[in-house]
Amino acid sequence: MKMKQLPLLVGAALTAVLSSNVVHADGLVFWSGQAAKVEEAQAMRDQVLSGFEGEVDFQPNEGGPWMTRAEAEISAGKGQIAVLGALHGNFTTLADGLMDLSSLDLGDVQMNETFMELGKLGTDELKYIPWMQATYVMAANKKALEHLPEGADVMALSYDELVAWAKNMAEATGSPKFGFPAGPDGLKHRFFQGYLYPSFTNSMVTKFRSAEAVTAWETFKELWQYTNPGSTNYNFMQEPLITEEVWVAFDHTARLANAFNESPDDFIAFPAPAGPTGRGFMPVVAGIAIPKSAPDVEGSMELVKYLAQPSTQIETLKATSFFPVVDAELPADMPAAVQISGEAIAAMSGSADANPGLLPVGLGELGGQFSQVYKDAFERIVLAGQDVQTVLDEQAETLRGIMNDAGAPCWAPDEPSDGPCPVE
Repeated sequence: MKMKQLPLLVGAALTAVLSSNVVHADGLVFWSGQAAKVEEAQAMRDQVLSGFEGEVDFQPNEGGPWMTRAEAEISAGKGQIAVLGALHGNFTTLADGLMDLSSLDLGDVQMNETFMELGKLGTDELKYIPWMQATYVMAANKKALEHLPEGADVMALSYDELVAWAKNMAEATGSPKFGFPAGPDGLKHRFFQGYLYPSFTNSMVTKFRSAEAVTAWETFKELWQYTNPGSTNYNFMQEPLITEEVWVAFDHTARLANAFNESPDDFIAFPAPAGPTGRGFMPVVAGIAIPKSAPDVEGSMELVKYLAQPSTQIETLKATSFFPVVDAELPADMPAAVQISGEAIAAMSGSADANPGLLPVGLGELGGQFSQVYKDAFERIVLAGQDVQTVLDEQAETLRGIMNDAGAPCWAPDEPSDGPCPVE
């Protein structure tokens, strides 16, 4: 994965950066694309970084400004940034300009191995250390647990067991008790992209129309038989869980939080199911990297090690609501939603069959069209009952056009590609 060619204006950008007051900082410059909100940034300074032995100048900035400065300093081979903090996708174009952290000694820290592999960015070097994560989980009213299929472990379900569980609940109660965020603003497309497809095809793009993808959609259609019909109006699953319209649901942790906080004794969270190619899940992974242009590599290394410590990870959770990527015991005084979700996230991302499907990378303005492909497939296959293979063949043509127009290479779980991610 090569760093993209920078336009000539980067030189001007670097000149502006080096002449600005922001560079003449006291201590190590932590240039972050996360925690940019005023409250979060202050919490990072006061709660997270105040325990570091050296001085840290935390400078958050999102989007273009973050990338412009990072690229400018790396291109020039000199600058003031000591540590870069950003989502996985932001690092993909910077890979050649990042130091190899493979030899960094984290001591007794137990780092998530799945995320460590992502940190290689498709290379043989460790380009970033995982920093924090957010994701989607399953939630269940404890009333549902008595209807689990015999021998099923709720913390390690398969898709077949989830279907059987939904069927058991429907038959026992007389109404469908599985819920899904299929409303206009629901995050259904993330389920198909990051959960269903990786679990059945080990792909998000390349195997979109494959025989394995057909099996995935047929399995979801079977689950839909036992799904509350109100799901087409559900945008946030916390409300129907609280009213007990549904007993089991999938959603982003932030969209389940009210249910967990209001009735912590009534609910559990658990990992998404596994399919033939693993336990697909979509982590929002942020990492920390050291640019080759860093002025004080030893100091940068110490800051990265500090940010990876379990105690620092807990403080980062409090400051940003992003969960740890290391083995860390959550304090008892954390909100119920954090406690409940945290256990499920740790179990899911740390499972032996974990198969992350990352957020799309490199699509730019075509990101919405990319997600619409999956939404349209759902509406045609599941709601309209159209033939699965026919729909996938047609939608694959649209998907191929989007990938080619964007020129976006593949991302996990698809294998890296030199050009646009292919749709077979």
